[in-house]
Amino acid sequence: MTILLSDLYGKQIISNTGKMVGMVEDIIVDFEEGTVSSLLLTKIEDLTRAADTKQKFAKNSVRYSSVKSVSETIVVSGGK
Repeated sequence: MTILLSDLYGKQIISNTGKMVGMVEDIIVDFEEGTVSSLLLTKIEDLTRAADTKQKFAKNSVRYSSVKSVSETIVVSGGK
């Protein structure tokens, strides 16, 4: 199944237990592998300008490997 990156922006992310995780604000792509690496809950510019970038990134990103389904919402396993 092919999904356009542009279709992911603005989608709600919920856990498989029904908890609201956030909305897709930005996407990190691994160009070497040709895959989506992470979905960001905030703009990447906001993360890179923060003093505690590593902590903010961990708090505001969802590994794409945890995505279980993409439709009107994105369902992920476990939360973040």
